[in-house]
Amino acid sequence: MDISIVIPLYNEAESLPHLFEWIERVMREQQYKYEVIFINDGSTDASWDVIRQLKEDAPNVVRAISFRHNYGKSAALYCGFKAAEGEVVITMDADMQDSPDEIPALYDMITKDNYDLVSGWKQKRYDNALTKNLPSKLFNATARMVTGLHLHDMNCGLKAYRKDVVKNIEVFGEMHRYIPYLAKNAGFTRIGEKVVQHRKREFGVSKFGLNRFVNGYLDLMTLWFLSKFGKQPMHFFGLVGSLIFILGFIAILVVIGMKIHALATVGTSMLLGLNPYFHMAILAMILGSMLFLAGFLGELIIRNSQERNHYLIRDEL
Repeated sequence: MDISIVIPLYNEAESLPHLFEWIERVMREQQYKYEVIFINDGSTDASWDVIRQLKEDAPNVVRAISFRHNYGKSAALYCGFKAAEGEVVITMDADMQDSPDEIPALYDMITKDNYDLVSGWKQKRYDNALTKNLPSKLFNATARMVTGLHLHDMNCGLKAYRKDVVKNIEVFGEMHRYIPYLAKNAGFTRIGEKVVQHRKREFGVSKFGLNRFVNGYLDLMTLWFLSKFGKQPMHFFGLVGSLIFILGFIAILVVIGMKIHALATVGTSMLLGLNPYFHMAILAMILGSMLFLAGFLGELIIRNSQERNHYLIRDEL
């Protein structure tokens, strides 16, 4: 099979028939062997009924999964990737803001230009400039700096993947925003970008609020930490803890030395228990010890984990 098109959706009953008709037309023109996998993420409207009808009309093309609850886009993509059988996997949103006409060019970039992953770039957007465009630009600028991937729109729903990529990455939580970074950490370094058309929403309303930008930054920090220290937590916690402990220990020696000097020269000095610097030094030593212990416990957990020797193998001879 040439292409698997994975479409996560939540309450998009109105757009689904039009989107599927558009996809069918493009696929017929290009004579691709394809499948369309709808992931119904706990919709409360008639989306599942529409998908059932599409399945009846095109039983050899349409596949579908329906969640009992709204688990989020990452969960939907995880299940879609697991089910996909095509050599190239295309993801797109169900709101018709992504154009299926982009699929042939994305497919060629994977099959002919030998990219592992191609991310869409909605260079010209029709969203609200204040609530979406500006936060999105700031978000993507931060993501480029942290991940080292020079993508202008990392969170674009329209992407193309080589089959090996989707079978070797795990999308969880709300990490769908950083799939290119997950792919990079898994060893898939040929990651490209293509300017794609962004269309105005014709049906329904957006399902994403401003909280996604806050959550996005937190998820980015999590991924960065896991990629750097996920298998060696002692390298972070042990180092930071040791430095804080040493600084606290030096501070205590300084406080004690100041007290001895005061007793020798003046004959009197403040009690150590009343000196705020003494308490700050003790606190630093306690925090340093706790961080060091956290790193040590992290190492013990990893060494007993079933995933401790999980490595991605490119090929064998």
